[in-house]
Amino acid sequence: MAKYRVLSLDGGGLRGLITARLLDRLNSDPKIAGWLDSVDLYAGTSTGGILALGLATGKSPNEICDLYKGKGAKIFDDSFWDNIRDLGKTVGADYANKNLRIELKKIFGNKKLKDVSKKVAIPTFDLDNEATTHERTWKPKIFHNFKGADSDEDALIANVALYTSSAPTYFPSADGYIDGGVFANNPSLVALAQAISKRNQHAERASLDEVVMLSLGTGVSLTYIKGQTLDWGYAQWVKPLINVLMDGVAGISDYQARQLLDDRYHRLQIVFDPDETIPLDAVDKLDRMDQIATDYNLDKTIQWISDSWR
Repeated sequence: MAKYRVLSLDGGGLRGLITARLLDRLNSDPKIAGWLDSVDLYAGTSTGGILALGLATGKSPNEICDLYKGKGAKIFDDSFWDNIRDLGKTVGADYANKNLRIELKKIFGNKKLKDVSKKVAIPTFDLDNEATTHERTWKPKIFHNFKGADSDEDALIANVALYTSSAPTYFPSADGYIDGGVFANNPSLVALAQAISKRNQHAERASLDEVVMLSLGTGVSLTYIKGQTLDWGYAQWVKPLINVLMDGVAGISDYQARQLLDDRYHRLQIVFDPDETIPLDAVDKLDRMDQIATDYNLDKTIQWISDSWR
């Protein structure tokens, strides 16, 4: 039976270094050499979107690791004057997106989605569809380069990478778009729907029983909120609610993909030690993230790729 291979990459800010290092190790393992070259569809949200677009345009996982380690501190630069302007982060995003925009431009230049030979699906959220009718509203937006009337083949890759990684409260919106993690931090179901869509009958699509999917997370902290009754308002909920939503949608996507694909689906997600929390902007923990990913046992994933992917 033919196989349609999907690589799905979660959001998670600088924790994308963990994903990139895991991919680097898997790509270097002699037992499964060449597996990454056979990906048919790259799907990624937020930092996973940057990773997916980087891989689809020919960047190696190791090159992307170097990007996180070399440019992470510059992208997540929390200057004193920025905090003054934002009243201590009360009325503005934690970080400006100027440096992120610059680095993405360096990586992708003026390439468009149509210049990528591999298929990609990148979730974002459009804050205003600017419709001139009564249907003006916000909505999820999946940037992709599949054929069809809704193709985004003329979109600049650097722009799409910026849109999907504009996490609320961390970065400003970009051209009216914010991080796709608000509805698909784990883009497995987005990828699956894109791969098997019947809207356009092109050879680039697949049937459900042809799809095999490897889904990678950026690591998860064992977090929880104490108390049976939380009488919280906006101020208390704003930051934890973002994490609740992103972890929640990642978990349900994992469940649904597993139900639909069974053993043709594999999830690689590191769970951090109970006493260790790594925020998505943890510049000071980049070396620690790299070490965690370097030490993690990949035997099960290697075996799954050998048995089910190839």
